[in-house]
Parts: sequence; C-alpha cells; structure tokens
Amino acid sequence: MWIATAEHSRNIDRRATEEFGFPARVLMERAGIAVFDVVKEMLPNGGKLALLCGKGNNGGDGFVVARLAKDHNYQIECLVAADSENDLRPEAREQLQIAVAQGVRPVFASDTRWSRKLECLAHQELIVDALLGTGARAEVKGPIKDAIQAVNRCGVPVLSVDVPSGIDTDSGEELGESIWALRTVTFGLPKRFLYQGIGLEHAGYWTVAEIGIPRELLNEPTPAKLIDAAWVANLLPERLRASNKGDNGSVLIVAGSHRMRGAAGLAAKAALRSGAGLVTVAAIPSVCDAIAAQIPELLLLPLPEVDGVIGPKAAEVLLASDRKVHSAVFGPGLTQETPVLEFLEAVWAKWDLPCVIDADALNAVSHGLSLPKCESVLTPHPGEMSRLLECSIAEIQSDRFRTVLQAVEKLRRAVVLKGPYSIVGDPSNPMHVNSTGNPGLATGGMGDVLCGVIATLLAQDLPPFYAASCGTHWHGEAGDICAEDIGVVGFTAGEVAGALPRARARIIAAGERN
Repeated sequence: MWIATAEHSRNIDRRATEEFGFPARVLMERAGIAVFDVVKEMLPNGGKLALLCGKGNNGGDGFVVARLAKDHNYQIECLVAADSENDLRPEAREQLQIAVAQGVRPVFASDTRWSRKLECLAHQELIVDALLGTGARAEVKGPIKDAIQAVNRCGVPVLSVDVPSGIDTDSGEELGESIWALRTVTFGLPKRFLYQGIGLEHAGYWTVAEIGIPRELLNEPTPAKLIDAAWVANLLPERLRASNKGDNGSVLIVAGSHRMRGAAGLAAKAALRSGAGLVTVAAIPSVCDAIAAQIPELLLLPLPEVDGVIGPKAAEVLLASDRKVHSAVFGPGLTQETPVLEFLEAVWAKWDLPCVIDADALNAVSHGLSLPKCESVLTPHPGEMSRLLECSIAEIQSDRFRTVLQAVEKLRRAVVLKGPYSIVGDPSNPMHVNSTGNPGLATGGMGDVLCGVIATLLAQDLPPFYAASCGTHWHGEAGDICAEDIGVVGFTAGEVAGALPRARARIIAAGERN
C-alpha cells in the first residue's frame, strides 16, 4: 500500500473528480459514512455525540456524520469553528445545509453559547474531530485552537476524521496544538503523519477507509510504500529439501569487546535463528569464550586485542582467514577506540562481500572512515543517524522520510532508520515503511538481532534493499510474538531472536492466505 503526502492526497481527490467523474460531494458523503460506521462501533447503542467541524472539506465530512447520527437517534451537538455559514467552503456549506434540513442545529463560534458548549464537552460520550484536514499547514489559532484545547481537556474519547486536527499531514509535527485521538479514520491511502512525529501517537488506532476513489489512482506510486507480510513472504528464501548447511548462507559476525560481550552473541543467535547455514563470530578471545559457552553451534575466529578491544593486527588475521562466508556484520559492541577504527579502516579497504554496518561501525563512518565498496546495509538509530548527517536528533526525527532520503543521497547505500515504523531506503527504490513491531522493542540488543537477520538474508542472495526491508519486517513480527506471549514490556532481545522461526512461519502463512 502506497503512503500519500498531503499533495498526493489533494491530487487524488482532484483527479477523481476531473478525470473519473466522481463529484466532491459524493466522496464527502462516502467519507462521512465511513466515519459514522466507526461511530457505531464505538457507541453501538447510541448516546451523546459531539461533532466539531471546520470550514473546509474535513468539516463537510463532519456534517455528513452529524446528519447520519441524527437520523439514527444519537443525541448530537454540532459545533462549527467559523463565524457563520458564509465562512464555509462551498462543498462543506452544501453538506451543512443538508444536515440542517434534517434537523441538525449547528452552533457557530460567533454564538454566545460557543464557549459554554466547549466547556461542557465532558458530558459527551464521543467526540468526532472534523476541524482540520490534510491541507492544514499554519499554526492553529482562534476558534480552532479553543476547540482543540477544550477537547484535550475534557477526557472524552475522540474519533478524528482523516487526520487529528493540528497535526501536519506530512511531518507528523504539531501545529501549535493538536487533538489526541483514540481512533483515526483516514481515506484512500495512509498518510505520513501515521508513521512519525507526534502524529504517530495522536492518531491512536487508525484505519484506512475505502470511499470509492478509483483503484488506478490509489495504485500510482508515491515516494514511500507500506510493506506487509504477503510481500515479505514472496521474497524470503525457500529452504530446499536437498540443501545442506553450505547452501543456506554463511554469516560472519565481527563484533564485541571486553565490556560488551553480549552484542556479538545476539547477532549470531539471530543469524542462526533466521536460517543461516553457518555463523562465525570474529572477536577478541574473551568474547569468543563467552559466546562458546552460550551458543555451541557457532564457529569462532579469535582476533588480536588491544586493551579489551579488537586491535589493528586483527585486520591481517581476518583478511587472511579462510573466508568461506557470504555476508558479514560489522559493529555491535566494538566501541569507538582508536585500535578499532584502525582495524575497520584496514579491513574495509579490501572487503568485497555484502555486509551490515551497525552501531560502532556506523560511528566509525561518522568519524571519517570510508565505507567498504561492497553492497551494504546501514542500520542507524536516530542518534547514529544524527552523527552520520551531522545534525541534531530533533532534526532527524522532525521528518524521518526526509532524513532517509538525505542519508541515501549522502551514503549511496541501503539505509534502515530504526524506530517505530522503521524506514528503509536506497538509491533505486521507493522507501519502504515497516508495519510490524511494538514499544517493547525499545530496549538494548534489539538492533544486534536485526543485524543478524539482515545479514542472513544477504548471505542467501537477497539484494541489500530487499534484505533490509524483509529483515526489518521479520524482526518486528518476532517482537510482536514476544509481546503476545510475554507482554508488551519486558521481553528481551534474546527472546526476540528465539521467536524468529515462529515469525517466519507466520509471515509465510500470511503470504499463502493472500
């Protein structure tokens, strides 16, 4: 499913009318019906419903909901954040007139009852927010701001129409004040605010409603796409009956230090659990010893160390080893010590196999080291990305889609910007947005597990962009299984690695159903 920008959404609406003959009032009617269907889910037995409507088409959707609710014997209050009917856009005004003819009695912001009605919102059972739509860009003020503040004070559940009022559709940032919705019904395609910024939180539980926009328009590419299990299932390598361990990919994990011994083990465990035929850990002796006691299935390559970290001489050992591997992971737990930087510089100058670059290896790049010339996937979290792009974390998070495009342009590699709804980009494809995962993944070691999954897919001949996209989805699915089995808070990275086989089976099953 493609992810729309505000401009793309406007173009879809315009073309639906101009090229396909769908009048705006018909789309507005269908949008209102879709929202009212959710109202009936949230208040199945009727009840007290307040509708807050703005001047534009979003307000027009709200007037349709008001009329339908009135017809179904809901007790409604319709508050309009405009001074009079003449302030409304033509399509919204038309819907208001129809609603009035059906018995809806709007209260405008110029009415002496407006402020009192806002203060009494706590007596309602549900609020429909139809104040601002996808076109909102300026900071909220006047009656709109008063209405948003009153809604957020009252404590009543809110259903937002298309976008929570006060949220920028593209960046997800707040326009001064914004509605905190329990549910959001958006139309045609998901929008960027659902995946980043405050919009990610304020949208609550969201759904995309079909309102009759022609499929040809919905299928037109945009800069970003939401990936799902069916897409991933079609790409995950099949395990052939006659295969042996050498046919299923050999992964090298270059990671760990005396103070961070666990990172290499988590990446290695993930590689094994995601189906790598062989996994080798190249690390200092103390890391190798610790891992050998935990994961006997691994191969080990002890490397020379300097003060508890991999030393420069380790480059010769690694490059001279019998490297029957198909991909590698560089970075987890390496530290940023000078010996490590010298080691990476020497290895990367001659490295020619696909690799995942994470954690301290990413920090080495931000210190000025050149990336290896091979195919690779970079997996920064926002802090690491801020160092790579030399800007603040706030700038990174203010528009994660823009950030990924900037990183791809600068680094010319596949990039995964980790976080809620991780975004994958590369120079040749639309961005991919991951749809799996949960807040429980926000804990130490999860990135190490992700590296192991992506490295396995690289070793099994998936190109970097596809390995990154599939690996991110698979990793998130394993996290969702842990949340179901254990609880959404408190499961560990090791448990996520352990859930990878079940997650793969669930993804494949979803693909077969589709």
